Amino acid sequence: MQLSQFNVQVPVPDRNEVFLMNTFSDAQLMASADVAGLLGRIARGESMFGAEERETIDTLLEHGFIVESRARERAALDEYFRNLREDPEQLRATVLTTLQCNFACDYCFQGDHGDHNKFAEKMSLETADRVVAWIADRLDEVRPEKFVLTLFGGEPLLNLPVAYHLAERCHAECGRRGIRQSISLITNGLLLTPDVVDRLTPYGLSGVKITLDGDRETHNRMRPLRGRQGTFDRIIENVRRVAHKVAITIGGNFDASSVDSYPALLDFLREQEFGDKIAKVNFKPIIKSFDEAVAPTGVIPLTAVSADGRPLGGTCMSTAGAGSPRASSACDSCHFADEKMTFLRSETRKRGFPTPDGVHMGPCEIHRRHAYTLGPDGSIYACPGFSGSKTESTGHIDGREEEWRQAATVRFERLSPKKSECGDCSFVPVCGGGCSVAAHTELGDMHQPSCHKGAFESAVVSLAERTAAAAAA
Repeated sequence: MQLSQFNVQVPVPDRNEVFLMNTFSDAQLMASADVAGLLGRIARGESMFGAEERETIDTLLEHGFIVESRARERAALDEYFRNLREDPEQLRATVLTTLQCNFACDYCFQGDHGDHNKFAEKMSLETADRVVAWIADRLDEVRPEKFVLTLFGGEPLLNLPVAYHLAERCHAECGRRGIRQSISLITNGLLLTPDVVDRLTPYGLSGVKITLDGDRETHNRMRPLRGRQGTFDRIIENVRRVAHKVAITIGGNFDASSVDSYPALLDFLREQEFGDKIAKVNFKPIIKSFDEAVAPTGVIPLTAVSADGRPLGGTCMSTAGAGSPRASSACDSCHFADEKMTFLRSETRKRGFPTPDGVHMGPCEIHRRHAYTLGPDGSIYACPGFSGSKTESTGHIDGREEEWRQAATVRFERLSPKKSECGDCSFVPVCGGGCSVAAHTELGDMHQPSCHKGAFESAVVSLAERTAAAAAA
């Protein structure tokens, strides 16, 4: 009998209790100090317990806080990740209708910069037909209960004929097989109209995600048109016109220069008549490689650094990576992002908006075999984050065999949500080694963990505080 590797404890002094969570079983409970002491005794190897303590131990065993052995628990985690990868319940396809964009966001490689839109790919109706045929083959192969189509870009609404064609044709293919279709739309919101929503709704439109990068002034600076004209007011008006028709998620990308404007944005959204119709709010840091980032007020460089400030080739996990006992932080910019994420989640909840709890963040869909990203030319990618680089394509809808795509397939097949560098970290089941795109961008190796353990720890503390407050109420 041993304690689970995936236990997390947070003292709640005001109640003389401890919040216990197991990230593998997802069990959560408020426990007395006696229960915490009992867990400590088990950890020390004690085996003599009274009848009442035995009942408590049985409960802790049932919820995964105590396990027969760590070895069996690790085997169970391996099986969980295998089942997650092969799960046939859903088939998911993110389709980039175009790489063109009508915005000129400074932090994005796409957008209306120079000649990008002149040469950026745009899916044709002929390619869309081949995409539908490829998806139909996957539906027959996987036989899922649900098909999820995500329309993405660039700006997907710059290619409305293809967006509509995909929605309608895929819906027909699903209907013939008795499979439910759901559509998500990720858009900057400038071209979002009631007509777009009405056209897609019969084919399963379930949600629209729109990006607002801070309050009006900040957003207009971060996400302008090519002539630097602001876009905030028009987006808000578009949201106002469709919020009663479809669930709206508000996203946002922050850097050190913009993060402090988000509370004002939240206040503004709360005051709008559509505020209570916002389904979720979720902000995230802008991430680029260390060399591309501009510190301290530009893009946050989430790159592991050693004690002397030089980038490491390894993971952003702990000071051990720097090989220096004097290092107080392996990655100060990482801590900045983690702290701001915690801050923004708290500010979002204060205003009554749903937001992710910061604990249940993964594993990423890149570890699911039946989740695909399809580029405008029919190239297949493991996830949208890699679609900006053709060399990361793992295949093509026409089945062509090319050595470089096969090499990419081998690289992605090696990806694992359970990385040796993570050791006995308690958050492996809900992290899965972090974002592979971030590891590729920040560390130069997508097989390394992109570690933000501090953010998970802060999120558990916040969850404990909310649980204690709810219990008190």
